[in-house]
Amino acid sequence: MGQTIAEKIFASHLVDRPTPDTFVLRLDAVFCHEITTPVAINDLVARGKDRVFDRDRIKAVIDHVTPAKDGQTALQGKILRDWAHRHNIKDFFDIGRNGVCHALFPEKGFVRPGYTIIMGDSHTCTHGAFGAFAAGMGTTDLEVGILKGVAAFRFPATFKITVTGTLPQGVYAKDVILSIIGRIGVNGATDKVIEFDGPVIAAMTMEERMTLCNMAVEAGATCGICPPDRNTVDYLWPFIQDDFTSPEAALADYSRFASDVDAVYDRTMVHDVSALFPLTTFGFKPDNVKAVAAMAGTPVDQVYIGSCTNGRIEDLRIAARVLKGRTIHPRVRGIVSPATPQIFSQALGEGLIATFMEAGFCVTNPTCGACLGMSNGVLAEGEVCAATTNRNFNGRMGKGGMVHLMSPATAAATAIAGEIVNSDLYKP
Repeated sequence: MGQTIAEKIFASHLVDRPTPDTFVLRLDAVFCHEITTPVAINDLVARGKDRVFDRDRIKAVIDHVTPAKDGQTALQGKILRDWAHRHNIKDFFDIGRNGVCHALFPEKGFVRPGYTIIMGDSHTCTHGAFGAFAAGMGTTDLEVGILKGVAAFRFPATFKITVTGTLPQGVYAKDVILSIIGRIGVNGATDKVIEFDGPVIAAMTMEERMTLCNMAVEAGATCGICPPDRNTVDYLWPFIQDDFTSPEAALADYSRFASDVDAVYDRTMVHDVSALFPLTTFGFKPDNVKAVAAMAGTPVDQVYIGSCTNGRIEDLRIAARVLKGRTIHPRVRGIVSPATPQIFSQALGEGLIATFMEAGFCVTNPTCGACLGMSNGVLAEGEVCAATTNRNFNGRMGKGGMVHLMSPATAAATAIAGEIVNSDLYKP
């Protein structure tokens, strides 16, 4: 019987199986940031276990509140900073070099097909775009990962979603994942791996696949995962070219992690996007999804473009095309946060930053802050934000605030109109 991608990764990393449904896996990387890791660090110190399993396989960043906004966030940064220095963790990204973790770490080449990765962050599933098994973990599991380089998981039941058809113009990866979550619900993939496959996925860039996998957790999934292919190899080539004689050789090696044709899935679904249209959320759950046209006229106070979902260079290009030569509504606060310094620099060089600023946007440093209502764009009670982020929970960006999730194109158009609108009203 064949195996899925996740089953192949589990088999190749298995260290122990203490119960039939418990798989202890060797970890290729442990990712850390300053919100969840300091709790684990302090507990390890208190237990007399202030050690790391492999300083080269731990990657750390200060990315949620950066620079610090108060004494508490400064302390969180200091704990992570001191720990990284104490253990000589070379891949530690402090202020000035830091960025949103789920954009920065792939950009640095830290994710490869077949890897196992954990982090104290639910959107670690983003890295499955590379054909890796990547999952968010709680504090105790994070501590074990830091100390021993292993983590325990349940059997990776896989929900295969085959995305077919051709994306209509003006429809993006964000619309695809919103349509899937709207169809299967926030519990539709609970405790499962979502394997995204099909011609639409094959045609997607790595940035688009990261957007897709990033929101797999919003359907309850442990991880989203895409088959590694030539797009994967081309993205990673600057980092792997010394390991392989050619891109073709790399692809041949990575293809061993592709699912077998006779793999058995827990559930399958075909999702045709040929007739898909731009989508947005309403209410306070990611599966509360409507057509943008159905939400047209909904006023907004703030538009936020950024985050680990849609803060990459392709996202900024899409939004800038809509904004070029236009000005945002006087009632709207526009905020854009390029996800990494490299993205910021590239956007600056391409003139995108100028486009945003000329349109009336505030351009901030790379940070996760606004997404979870910690800094750089917190909402007041009763305010509404159109955002390219991944969660619209009650109070997510500020107590009493409302968040409507959407693509960068829709967000840019909404900023111009001052209310939710389709981006086709503002074609370049």
